[in-house]
Amino acid sequence: MKATTSLLSWLFLSLLPAWTQAGTQATAPLPAGVRKLNTVEGISEYQLANGLRFILFPDAAKATATVNVTYLVGSRHENYGETGMAHLLEHLIFKGSKNFPDPAREFKARGFQINGTTWLDRTNYYLTFAASEDNMAWALAWNADAMVNSFIARKDLDTEMSVVRNEFEMGENDPASVMLKRMQAMLYDWHNYGNTTIGARSDIENVRIENLQAFYRRYYQPDNAVLAVAGKFDERKTIERIAATFGKLPRPARKLPEHWTVEPTADGERQFFVRRKGEVPLVTLAYRTPSSLHGDSDAISMASDILGDTPNGRLYRELVQPGLAAQVFAYPVDSREPGFVVFGATVNKGESVERVRNRMIEVVEGSLAHDGATASELARAVEQSRTAHERALADPEAFAVLLSEYIALGDWRLFFYARDRLDQITPAQVDAAASKYFVRDNRVLGTFIPEDSPQRAVVPQAPSAAQLLADFRPRERGDIGEAFDPSHENISARTQLRTFGNLKIALLAKKNRGQTVNVAMSFRWGDEKSLAKRNVTGPLAIAMLARGTGRLTRQQIADELIRLKVRGSLTHFETNRDHLAAALALVAQLIQDASFPAAEFEELKREYLTALQSQLDNPEERSSDAMRAHFNTYPAGDPRYYTPLAERIEQVRQTTLDDVIRYHRELIGTARGEIAIVGDFDEKAIADELGRLFPGHQSKAPYGRVDRQFRAVVPSRIEINTPDKENAFLRARIDLLLRDDDADAPALYVANNIFGGSGGLSSRLIDRLRQREGLSYSVTSNLSLGSRERLSTWSLTAMVAPQNLGRAEQAIYEELRRARRDGFTEQEVAEAKKGIIESRAVSRSQDSTLAARWSSFLDLGRDWQFSKDFEAKVVALSVEQVNAAFRKYIDPEQLTLVIAADNAKLAALAVGPSDVAEKRLAGH
Repeated sequence: MKATTSLLSWLFLSLLPAWTQAGTQATAPLPAGVRKLNTVEGISEYQLANGLRFILFPDAAKATATVNVTYLVGSRHENYGETGMAHLLEHLIFKGSKNFPDPAREFKARGFQINGTTWLDRTNYYLTFAASEDNMAWALAWNADAMVNSFIARKDLDTEMSVVRNEFEMGENDPASVMLKRMQAMLYDWHNYGNTTIGARSDIENVRIENLQAFYRRYYQPDNAVLAVAGKFDERKTIERIAATFGKLPRPARKLPEHWTVEPTADGERQFFVRRKGEVPLVTLAYRTPSSLHGDSDAISMASDILGDTPNGRLYRELVQPGLAAQVFAYPVDSREPGFVVFGATVNKGESVERVRNRMIEVVEGSLAHDGATASELARAVEQSRTAHERALADPEAFAVLLSEYIALGDWRLFFYARDRLDQITPAQVDAAASKYFVRDNRVLGTFIPEDSPQRAVVPQAPSAAQLLADFRPRERGDIGEAFDPSHENISARTQLRTFGNLKIALLAKKNRGQTVNVAMSFRWGDEKSLAKRNVTGPLAIAMLARGTGRLTRQQIADELIRLKVRGSLTHFETNRDHLAAALALVAQLIQDASFPAAEFEELKREYLTALQSQLDNPEERSSDAMRAHFNTYPAGDPRYYTPLAERIEQVRQTTLDDVIRYHRELIGTARGEIAIVGDFDEKAIADELGRLFPGHQSKAPYGRVDRQFRAVVPSRIEINTPDKENAFLRARIDLLLRDDDADAPALYVANNIFGGSGGLSSRLIDRLRQREGLSYSVTSNLSLGSRERLSTWSLTAMVAPQNLGRAEQAIYEELRRARRDGFTEQEVAEAKKGIIESRAVSRSQDSTLAARWSSFLDLGRDWQFSKDFEAKVVALSVEQVNAAFRKYIDPEQLTLVIAADNAKLAALAVGPSDVAEKRLAGH
């Protein structure tokens, strides 16, 4: 089976919050109907009489917990005409059930972080929350009720269908997403892996509620689900609660349908083209592979990494470094049945697509045959995979969600099976797997803008998970961390503050699972004069720091980052106790001893230009660019000047290597700024190391803070044409004369939370545009409070289909006027205050958040008392204060509105956005 280096697993590990868990061992007899199945490294599995399996991963390191339910149903279980049904059902589960008619409101009131995801073989739902007996009881009870009592109602389908369609259209805006859809369809003739999870547009629009309800009743049952609980919880009480909630659900009498479709062996290469308006050509290659349970799967994953990794892979060396492509990637798909792996390259403008395509085929299909995988290449790939496994186990709450992928393969213990097999993989196995599957007749070639002797690849049958695990003997005990109290007082008491001249340090040492530690660094240099006309040069100079030093090449730097288990950016990263000192020394070397290789600089410029050019037809980026340009109040060349996208592209082209070298020589220093470190480390040893590494490297330029100040901006309406795009973006913004320590700040903070800033599925905007009218997949408001200058920004963003743009704009302004006219209710204010306090408590449980906040506080001369005082002001607010703040600062007539959409689609509508605006203003 594939190791966790696949893109899907990587996304789970890097994007999910860094949660962790704790609990006590359950030694008393188990409740009736509960039996224990397995224990692996402190993680235990149980089963109820009705067939439900549940996994407990207790860890008291952080005051949060996660409940994740995995249903063994995904897009491959859908029937003809019902594609996208599993994903649509994922949306409807959050619409309520018999005993929980409005869960979204409760999620918000409790400060829960929630989500659901759908993939080929499974669907999962997770809740992360501040650990408490009440929250745990509610989370388990809701999940149990949602399993068998969800409404799955016609009225909810009518609105959510258009929301899912909006999500479908979002994917249509992205060339890579479109290519993957076409690729899947070309890879499979009969198997449902050929259908994307989002489904066909016609199926989404025409699905019958009766079919959806039948699908729900068939697959959402205790014998087809696995529950995982991770974090801080009482293990015994949780087992009892699971037995009391899920245990009362009856075992279903129905028999799940048998799936017998087997994809035939491929008998020739296939090729397709996607021709749409865009900026950057993309070439993809895909090859069919065995199930992730098959013995060849690990070798295929390693071969994919050796070929497609950046910057270590062979495709990178053959395509990116010579300037043919801007980037390359490899994406092996974990799947229970025979799956696939995709390689891709974005082609630099002006380069031959055919040349890139031919070279890609040569490298993927011939490289390992002519020059087999080296020991160092395999060691690097294995180490990256091992680090991913270690990071997963060090982060139990994210691990609980990641387990969905292994549960879908047949057994959660496959995670440990894969980890323990890493050292058994040999270069010969990698070469054999590549020669067996990466062959011409097994290839699908795609281009975004194509012998007689067959080279067929027969995909063998895979063993079951039970067969693979028959002789597997895992460890039962795992690493643990301390039960850390995330209160403001404890954070302050546990933190050691130091200064080295103008360099301020915050050190918070604590025992973590996996001995993880997070670092946040901000270095400051320059003033208004020395930073002038360097808005593009600065980012390029900083990006070059990790591309070579006087002692290390870029390849050696990349290898060192892998060895030191560094994840993140140059100044904000995670590592572990054993490697922290060396990681800090490497950062100091990169900043202070950068060598600026000419070839690397040209490569960087190509990457920058390709990335910027790809934004030129993106509605989201174009609308953001126009909004920021409109609110620019500084002349070109000023450090505070916002450089518009087209101007930025030209400046990147004109920037020379000498420009970035001068920036580094004249400006960059590490003697002024802030460093915050949170996690498992020796405070004295690290403090000494910081004092040795950073204070002595002074910037040669004088320092003077350069902050944006409040300047009134005339409201305007800006419309941007983005041809051939399925989605439109609507943005609104107003700048405010307000700072976070002003009396009105807490009240406006709460008001924004109620109106559209809480996230999740409950706010005035979400309730209107998504839940009731189904106009938008994503609509939010945001309040960015200034901390130094009295300059804050309130903004609003909505993603809609062009045909819904007018209705969405009208609905937004109606909600704004309703909030100003009628205000928010006592209940809304009370729920918002509770949700804010609990959500901020969850954030304080994350080491990366603590480090970043400490860095900010050091810069501002604050500590956690400011955060505590702000929360106290939030709690003390009255509904009258909240309403007064919203009326005072949020004036619809002072908003600047930016709309990015396909004008041709808008022209076909009876009423365009400008017409709606005129009617809105006329009726005001």
